[in-house]
Amino acid sequence: MTFQDLNLNTPLLNALADLGLTEPTPIQQKAFSVIMSGRDVVGIAQTGTGKTYAYLLPLLRQYTFSKQKEPRILILVPTRELVVQMVEEVKKLCPYLSIRVEGVYGGTNINTQKLVVAEGLDLLVATPGRLLDLALTGWLNLKFIKHLVIDEMDEMLSLGFRAQLVRLFELLPKKRQNLLFSATMSEDVDELIQEYFQGPMLVEAVRAGTPLERIEQSWYPAPNFYTKINLLEHLLAQDESMQKVLIFGPSKRTAELIYQQLEARFPDQFDLVHGNKSQNFRLNAVAAFEKGLCRGLICTDLLARGLDVTDVTHVINVDTPADPETYIHRIGRTGRADKDGVAVLFTTEAELPAKEAIEALMGKSIPEMEFPEEVEFSPKLLESERFYVPEVKLKERPRPTSGFHEKLAKNKKVNKGNKAKYLRDMKYKKPKSKGKKR
Repeated sequence: MTFQDLNLNTPLLNALADLGLTEPTPIQQKAFSVIMSGRDVVGIAQTGTGKTYAYLLPLLRQYTFSKQKEPRILILVPTRELVVQMVEEVKKLCPYLSIRVEGVYGGTNINTQKLVVAEGLDLLVATPGRLLDLALTGWLNLKFIKHLVIDEMDEMLSLGFRAQLVRLFELLPKKRQNLLFSATMSEDVDELIQEYFQGPMLVEAVRAGTPLERIEQSWYPAPNFYTKINLLEHLLAQDESMQKVLIFGPSKRTAELIYQQLEARFPDQFDLVHGNKSQNFRLNAVAAFEKGLCRGLICTDLLARGLDVTDVTHVINVDTPADPETYIHRIGRTGRADKDGVAVLFTTEAELPAKEAIEALMGKSIPEMEFPEEVEFSPKLLESERFYVPEVKLKERPRPTSGFHEKLAKNKKVNKGNKAKYLRDMKYKKPKSKGKKR
């Protein structure tokens, strides 16, 4: 099947041709006709399989020119970086369409964004918090929204956007088309779908949680964080194929530690992004990594959801995430667009249960690599590692078999109270006093 078979109009076909795209992915094929029909849709597909174009193409196919200032298409995403990326993706498909597209997100001057929405929009990309601020202050009218797209709702809920989402559902018109696309689902997402979607149709390209087949996975055992850093430096020094590397850390503090260690060993080759960095710094760091101006990018799970960075050769997980789906999102940054990728996992003894949960979700085991002999084991520990006590399973104590005997007959007697009263009751079979009758 080609895009010609999807009944796309000429402006969209020309835009796809300019991008060098000729064939739709499975999720794009399955979702197109369902979205065009106007039904609510829940789309599940792996990271890197074209979920974004799966809903953009049918929505833009239905778009008609209008002079009204209020937006008719709303796309909600969890992070600022995704807003910027989504606006760029929409504009790639719209060089031959007359459509007004902008994005709004927190961390920047809201007055500038007020002027942007006041000038008029057709399609708006937003994070829930900033969108709610603009709507409640009267600068943005959501009553004309015909199509609502929620990208990565489970990540929004994990970031604490549930209250904002519920409030936004109340502000939106009841008669609208709801589209939800994600790589994974959760119980909280199911609850919101049941409450606010109208008979949604599930469109699933592959089983949620399965890894991309083009990603070569492996894991190394390591006793602690600083030994992991020594191993990371060794792999970066020995493997020349590591030219565009994403390195994930569990927290902002550990990401800073990783950056400090690598900056000392590989000056000016790595950059760092996390939630405490300013918006411009984060965007510039991601842009530099995308253009190949730095060898690697160290980040927290801020970038694990949806951010499309092309040609990532390796994803290195310095920690083993407790949530198996987080691991799937992380390694999904590589092996995209029919290109091979490599994912490496570092695991301590305390993280072994998390690794087993990842393997259970994927339905396959991750091959173990032998720890290099030349890598030094570090005795230095993080504060969180000093208090780890390995779980010890105690053997069940067998029940005693010897020394047990049945009670003697005299010890089996039951005390039945006054003997004379007992014999009288047994003889007459009825109570002898009015009190007992009562």
